[in-house]
Amino acid sequence: MSSPATSPPTPGSLRRIVAASLIGTTIEWYDFFLYGSAAALVFNQLFFPGSDPLVGTLLSFLTYAVGFAARPLGALVFGHFGDRLGRKKLLVLSLLMMGGATFAIGLLPTHAAIGSAAPVLLTLLRLVQGFALGGEWGGAVLLVSEHGDARRRGYWASWPQTGAPAGQLLATGVLAALTALLSESAFTSWGWRVPFLLSGVLVVVGLWIRLSVDESPVFKAALARAEQRRATEGTEERLPIVAVLRDHWRDVLVAMGARMAENISYYVITAFILVYATTAVEASRQTALNAVLVASAVHFATIPLWGALSDRIGRRPVYLIGAVGVGAWMFPFFLLVDQGSFGPLLLAVTVGLVLHGAMYAPQAAFFSELFSTRVRYSGASIGAQFSSVAAGAPAPLIATALLASYGSSTPVSLYVIAAVLLTVLAVVCAAETRHRDLGDAGADGEPASGDRGAVPGRIPQDGQPGGSTEAAGDVAARPV
Repeated sequence: MSSPATSPPTPGSLRRIVAASLIGTTIEWYDFFLYGSAAALVFNQLFFPGSDPLVGTLLSFLTYAVGFAARPLGALVFGHFGDRLGRKKLLVLSLLMMGGATFAIGLLPTHAAIGSAAPVLLTLLRLVQGFALGGEWGGAVLLVSEHGDARRRGYWASWPQTGAPAGQLLATGVLAALTALLSESAFTSWGWRVPFLLSGVLVVVGLWIRLSVDESPVFKAALARAEQRRATEGTEERLPIVAVLRDHWRDVLVAMGARMAENISYYVITAFILVYATTAVEASRQTALNAVLVASAVHFATIPLWGALSDRIGRRPVYLIGAVGVGAWMFPFFLLVDQGSFGPLLLAVTVGLVLHGAMYAPQAAFFSELFSTRVRYSGASIGAQFSSVAAGAPAPLIATALLASYGSSTPVSLYVIAAVLLTVLAVVCAAETRHRDLGDAGADGEPASGDRGAVPGRIPQDGQPGGSTEAAGDVAARPV
């Protein structure tokens, strides 16, 4: 059967799809990173007063990590319904949940007003944020991946990935402006609430754009095939989670391993660095925020370039460049930060984020290409979000604890390098995916990554999956 993915959409419709995914991911990551920056800068004083500064920061980062704990649950729920009902409906819901929780944080009373109820409510809202983000990422990248053609999928699918640095840029920029315009007492008293309340305006814009796009044509075609089999053969599809764990378990492990260095390095470079620079190095808060702000702009600009490169040389080589590069950069990174001035700090964060982009850019297309259509939302979300519990969630917490225990950045560097080794192993063991047709490869249930005979590193012919596709249309139709 001819795949919809093989018929490129019009430039206008593809740009609209990319814009809808990008605006949504930008808002979601703005909300998520805003919390992380506030946790590093003010939440230790407002919600955990009376503690040693580093202890208060650890407690603040603990609530930050709680959001990651909810992301796998969001991946399961949104993935299931996204594979059954469609990508678009679930993306609208995730945006509403994230925006509502963030806006509510801006209205939240502090510990001084309501005592211990304040950190409890903060934690609950953080759980809602994490749940929503767990479902956002998979749907956003799939909406673009499944609309585009295989030749430039890495480039187009990398644009939703720029939502992370765009959100970081927006969150850090708003905080940097407020800290520059307000006194420290005013910022701590009420200024920190402004960025959270602004989320309400951003959500309205995001909904207007996201509601205007069409459902993925690849998904609609797969849904029609499933309904036809149900009508003619009386067979029911397996639940997406069952199909993923049975047919794509190796792909899930590859995705989880690939995420380790990417996720851990990002939160060390952008969140932990605010703690390290302002406490261990005693740089000003404004200096640290400005460095992350400028570096995030460079990060945003380079992600599509890495995505385009992955279309030319493959997902695996680009991913490995980023992983090995981040590992090699960690010791120079902290040596530069230790200088305490803006120039070296900016260079450290910028190079780190550019190398991180080499992992993050091809990730959207790479993970999409690992899974078949009727389980793709579940598989990509599970692989990406379950790893975040072990990777991004504790990264600022572990890095801060290592700093508090050893008084040195060396254990933090070794921590990131250990994650790099896991990522390199996972990517080396994976098959190259850049030539796969998302509509045909591993159709509706068969492993798309070559669980049945793929050779790691082999580049398939155009339009062909890494492994066998015989009887692909029948696998998902077997009764449970």
